[in-house]
Amino acid sequence: MAIITISRGSYSRGKEVAEALAQCLGYECVSRDILLEACEEFSIPEIRLVKALHDAPSILERFSHGRERYISYFRAAFLSHMVKDNIVYHGLAGHFFLQDISHVMKVRIIANMEDRVKEEMKRENCSEEEARYMLKKDDDERRRWSLSLYGKDTLNCSLYDAVLHINSLTVGDVVDVLCGIIQKGRYKTSQASLEKLQERTLLANIHAKIVNYAPRATIENDNGVITLGNLEGALKNDGEQRRKTAEMIMTAYNVKDVVFAKPVVANKNHINPFFNMDV
Repeated sequence: MAIITISRGSYSRGKEVAEALAQCLGYECVSRDILLEACEEFSIPEIRLVKALHDAPSILERFSHGRERYISYFRAAFLSHMVKDNIVYHGLAGHFFLQDISHVMKVRIIANMEDRVKEEMKRENCSEEEARYMLKKDDDERRRWSLSLYGKDTLNCSLYDAVLHINSLTVGDVVDVLCGIIQKGRYKTSQASLEKLQERTLLANIHAKIVNYAPRATIENDNGVITLGNLEGALKNDGEQRRKTAEMIMTAYNVKDVVFAKPVVANKNHINPFFNMDV
């Protein structure tokens, strides 16, 4: 039992690797698009906009706390799927949320630019010059997406356990290598690593539920007691909203209690015009 995340550029054959690897292992193959569809459970219409990969950072900047909200929704949906285990995921950003989980193998697939250009020309029916331009633009946009939303560069090899080059190695060779590593039990799920992922999933889902009120909230779990900190908006100065939020979290996630790191702070935006009047 393990999870494999595959990061790849367009036309690098990473999708083929992921699908063949999942079949080899008998795992579920999941793509980023499927996970974005899962984000609809949060009923946020603009989340559909992030399907336009190239425009995502600029689009998200148009919405209040767009970046924080997108990350929160995506992280919750992604981790909720990953906690099921036995998954091959191919797409952008997945490995960012699974750092330090020992039963996750993070892989980067790369390919020669010339091979990618030929594939782009064939699939898009375009010239070599157009294909090369679009690929370079796509690579730049993917890096910009990751740097803007997650603060990490997809080209940083330290993010991955393995970087494999589709060149002398075929798709079949890469699948054989990865399948062999997993079957040797190098990334076998342990109880400790599973519990760590379950804890991360719980906190991510709680954050997604309150992100509209407190996009930068911190959440801690101490044996079933959830502590919310760094609050703003209604959760900072509205006791009734806190009560409703605590009840919602306790009911939805079966936790013992929800406490707030700081007491309710009065909303200083409200000015009492009669204060200090001598009457």
